Amino acid sequence: MLDLSRLRALHAVSVHGTIGAAAAALGYTPSAVSQQIAKLERETRTTLLERQGRGVRLTEEARQLAATGQELLAIVERAETDLEERRGLPSGRLTIAAFASAARGLMPGVLADLARRHPALDTRLSEVDPHLSVDLVAKAAVDMAVAHDWDIAPLPAPPGVEQALIGEDVCDILVPAGHPLAARDAVRREDLKHERWVCQPPGRVCHDWLMRTMRAAGCEPDIVHQAEENPTLIALVAAGLGIALIPRLGRGPLPEGVVEVRLEPLPVRRLYALWRTGAARRPAIIETVRTLREFWPSAERRP
Repeated sequence: MLDLSRLRALHAVSVHGTIGAAAAALGYTPSAVSQQIAKLERETRTTLLERQGRGVRLTEEARQLAATGQELLAIVERAETDLEERRGLPSGRLTIAAFASAARGLMPGVLADLARRHPALDTRLSEVDPHLSVDLVAKAAVDMAVAHDWDIAPLPAPPGVEQALIGEDVCDILVPAGHPLAARDAVRREDLKHERWVCQPPGRVCHDWLMRTMRAAGCEPDIVHQAEENPTLIALVAAGLGIALIPRLGRGPLPEGVVEVRLEPLPVRRLYALWRTGAARRPAIIETVRTLREFWPSAERRP
């Protein structure tokens, strides 16, 4: 009989691509994941992983077994949801993927409140780009995601995934204190045609929004510096190296030498919680969504 924990390890490798990433997602060590898959290979008398450079790739048999494992994990999830619903209290493990500024500006308070009020609930947070987190929910790699979208790039919810709006996060233009725009109360997109930008790399939601928006205003944005984290972008602005569009969530107080200017029309991004339809009745999901919405106003107001 196939061992469910070993199927879970194989499924995690198929979703995350490497043994190390799968181990991080499961809360195991890489050696533990390797041992689980080695045991599964012996049980099935099948080669499941093949070396590819410094990594591994799944064989065709492994991909088929991982797909079957996903179906079995979904059945287990429904059974666990039924039991938790009958108890009526949030309990068990709940894995959450959240993008960086939500992980910094919203989730600490939410997780601390859940831990205080529901000691039987074991929440686990991972910082994941919103482009990836929705797929992780759909593939049952995590239980819930906190993701965001922009008005020009709506967040798609694939079949079998439900979503709830948490709130809207306002974004501002940040400029060096000596910049000509620093004295303005507000600017329009057309005013930014000749600016030098610091921005996240291509493929990130904020980068895509900037490119589409400025192109719609009739210019190609000149992105001179790229960085993953908003604090790094703000530091580049403070050094006078460009301007940036930065959401308020998780931003923190601005350092000396950086000025916030309102952009009109006002850009906002929408925050969502997403989970699988099969777990929608789970008290842990329901309570976490409620807590996210409860904590959002204070996170939204935080500078």
